[in-house]
Amino acid sequence: MVPFEARLKLARARKGITQRQSAEAVGITAHTYQQYEAGNRRPNFEILVALADCFDTTTDYLLGRTDLPG
Repeated sequence: MVPFEARLKLARARKGITQRQSAEAVGITAHTYQQYEAGNRRPNFEILVALADCFDTTTDYLLGRTDLPG
């Protein structure tokens, strides 16, 4: 199974935006977002949904419940 942080990086890369842009889009600091991609922190439910919306994917994809990104 691909871990959350790797799926998050892949989703961001597909969208073609930076970590800073991702953080701004969901209303968190760039440092917090970087911690998600590094695997040091996990987002709460509200931020997880916002990340999925930002990357045009599903929470199931980010959480590894499906391999279909959209």
